[in-house]
Amino acid sequence: MSRADGPPNTEENPPNRRTVTIRDVAAEAQVSLGTVSNVLNRSNAVAPEKRQRVLDAIDTLGFVKHAGAALMRGGKARTIGLVALDVRNPFFTELARGAEDAARENGRLLILCNSDEDAEQERSYLELLAEQRVLGVVISPVDERNETLSWLRERGTAVVLLGRPRQDYCSVRVDDVAGGRLAAEHLLDLGHRRLAYVTAPLTIEQYQERLEGVRQALRGRGLAEDSCRVIEVGSLGTAAEGRLASARLREEYPEVTGVACGNDLLALGVVGGLLRQGVRVPEDVSVVGFDDIEMAEQNPLPLTTIRQPKAELGYVATNLLLDEAQRGGVHAHREVMFQPELVVRETTRAPAGEASP
Repeated sequence: MSRADGPPNTEENPPNRRTVTIRDVAAEAQVSLGTVSNVLNRSNAVAPEKRQRVLDAIDTLGFVKHAGAALMRGGKARTIGLVALDVRNPFFTELARGAEDAARENGRLLILCNSDEDAEQERSYLELLAEQRVLGVVISPVDERNETLSWLRERGTAVVLLGRPRQDYCSVRVDDVAGGRLAAEHLLDLGHRRLAYVTAPLTIEQYQERLEGVRQALRGRGLAEDSCRVIEVGSLGTAAEGRLASARLREEYPEVTGVACGNDLLALGVVGGLLRQGVRVPEDVSVVGFDDIEMAEQNPLPLTTIRQPKAELGYVATNLLLDEAQRGGVHAHREVMFQPELVVRETTRAPAGEASP
């Protein structure tokens, strides 16, 4: 690895040594400043012999490229912003990994920001990312109508949405309606007729759409929508909030035998809360999650859930962003929708006393 790609060796470059400049590299390699600049920016226009001389000079002098200088000259940083709703949720951790993979493959750096589902915090991060002159922002927005997104676009910053599409934006998402429908149909196929849907606030579009999928499944079987009780808890969809929901479930709707949850953390909390109350899972109550995070499979009672391709969502969104940033007006906006998949494990079965149809 050349010194252009990594930090200088501290033994060869003690703190009191004068900073090596691009002029020093040019003089050492006996080439022009423009040639050094082309090599640093990975241009293919430099002849192999000259390129090697520049790389040798960089190694000899311990030169480190200063990205801030490009910004001073009005350029763009080699960074991408990812604004997630809640980085404590492993779903976003895995999504960020996919985004980071795509960024690294393209020589970019990913900056991860956590909005905590707070619109003001989201706006503040977007403004900070704009100050850093990032190439673009991939965002799971608190509010898809956020005017700061339009402001970013007007500044020439690419924006890709994780979630519902919006005119003149690229978007990447999973069919959440289909996912909710899959979860409910699985419970109905097992023979459950008294259901509940445990969710984070329905102001978040993904949870709204998953509930709509549950209701579609009920209507498809000729059942009333109120056959499914809705328990809305907390603000972030955490396991702790799932445990609280389990208490409400047994207190308010003890007849329920099948529970679909808005995400896996809620589902894991519901399972743990029910078990603490002496309710058997799945013998007394079946539970289905959504996301298929790693903990869903590794839980002592592996969770039946709806799988969505988390890393792939981040990977595809980042590549769309880079295409928009690099091609500008030639770029064609796209909506990419992935289909969810039911993963049956050990938290669902036919209701007690009934055989699965």
